[in-house]
Amino acid sequence: MRDCPRLFISPETTAPMAPGGMLDLEPGQAHYLGTVMRQQVGGAVTVFNARDGEWRGVIDHLRRDRCRIRLTERTRAPRPTPGLGLLFAPLKRDATETVIRMGTELGVTHFRPVVSERTNTHRINAARLESIAIEAAEQCERLDVPVIDPLADLPLVLSRWPDGVSLFAALERSEAPATPVAARPGDYVLIGPEGGFSPREHDILRGRASVRPLSLGGLVLRADTAAAAALALVGAGLKAV
Repeated sequence: MRDCPRLFISPETTAPMAPGGMLDLEPGQAHYLGTVMRQQVGGAVTVFNARDGEWRGVIDHLRRDRCRIRLTERTRAPRPTPGLGLLFAPLKRDATETVIRMGTELGVTHFRPVVSERTNTHRINAARLESIAIEAAEQCERLDVPVIDPLADLPLVLSRWPDGVSLFAALERSEAPATPVAARPGDYVLIGPEGGFSPREHDILRGRASVRPLSLGGLVLRADTAAAAALALVGAGLKAV
């Protein structure tokens, strides 16, 4: 368990971090430190992003929705997460949020929500999903926050799929055992909707050279459970590549 709060700092709105530098937090972060975590001036805080790495700081000023952090030292240098991308059909709200949270913890670098023939949900709350990803990155101690793309149609995404990037498609009702596969950082996993892929989509996926069918075993899993299982299987294979 960490001994101090850990916060993501957007590199797009702040200058590069340096020892002795002062960092003004967002109002929501100030409220979190003062009201939720009951921190006080002089308390320790850890901040991070992909550009600057992870830094230790001290609360210099804290009042209501205003907080200033004085940076003291860098504890971890910037390092990208050597993970996978995830294509997934949006689910009901709570399940989609679970996919984002678990995926972030399992090292997903890029989320690409896609609409398939049996997708039931055709909208996503991008701001909410980004907030979930940031919170998960803060808790699991990774240094970057995954990218979340706008919603797109699966056929369009497949038609523009880059050469050399494998797409591990979790196809339901496979009799093959669920075993780790060899993958490279930057490859993707594909999870279908609650009703699974349609027969036409099965044919399309099996006919593409970049698609690698992935077995999750003989049981039919919930889509959010399948996402975690597939990422764990393919992620385990990253170590062997």
